[in-house]
Amino acid sequence: MSSDIIAGRNPVREALRGGRALNKILIAAGVRGGSLQEITHLARAGQVPVQNVERNYLDKITDNAVHQGVVALAAAKEYVDLDDLLAGVPAGEQHFLIILDGIHDPHNLGAIIRTADAAGVHGIIIPRRRAASLTTTVAKASAGAIEYLPVARVTNLVQTIKRLQDQGIWIVGADMDGRQLYWDSNLAGPVALVIGGEGKGLGRLVKERCDIVVKLPMLGKIGSLNVSVATSLLTYEVLRQRTQGQKNG
Repeated sequence: MSSDIIAGRNPVREALRGGRALNKILIAAGVRGGSLQEITHLARAGQVPVQNVERNYLDKITDNAVHQGVVALAAAKEYVDLDDLLAGVPAGEQHFLIILDGIHDPHNLGAIIRTADAAGVHGIIIPRRRAASLTTTVAKASAGAIEYLPVARVTNLVQTIKRLQDQGIWIVGADMDGRQLYWDSNLAGPVALVIGGEGKGLGRLVKERCDIVVKLPMLGKIGSLNVSVATSLLTYEVLRQRTQGQKNG
């Protein structure tokens, strides 16, 4: 059984009580009992997603260990609060953030974290539901960068984007329907790059909330790039423009 899996009602309940960082709680369909009510209440209070699954799925991920119909998936690293992420930007530096709109592949998330750390990104924002979270697979794919780059989980990306805009941060979405090429956009100021999930791209409401939507040129037969590769190109363009601006200044 993987080290990020907590099986059984009492262990899951104590993990919630102790404030351990959890990605989600899995409960077998049809399971009942008084302790489940307490677990779901604690999960709701801690904003930990709860998902109903088939019992055989829990059997599989726990290697048939005794789980009593309840399993918690622990995070490989603590998440940070959005306020703390924003406040953690060093004085004199302009905000440089990445918002991920539903990245599902943990290897892509890990690769993005690795690139973000290398390029000087201050933090990453991910949705609480329907997206990859900080698992051991993500940690391995990040080559250790997960230990240095803060990641915040939020309930609503649209509301989060509006909040960042209210603080003067320019929201730049990336989509194949973007109005201009990414290198023709001014990315040198306080900026948050918004990257859509594999295959589906940016959600409609998220895209509408962006200040500008840019695109990468695609000249070959394939219509898109791997999301971590696309994120790398955009991230280093921000770094290039900032570095160039410092030289010119």
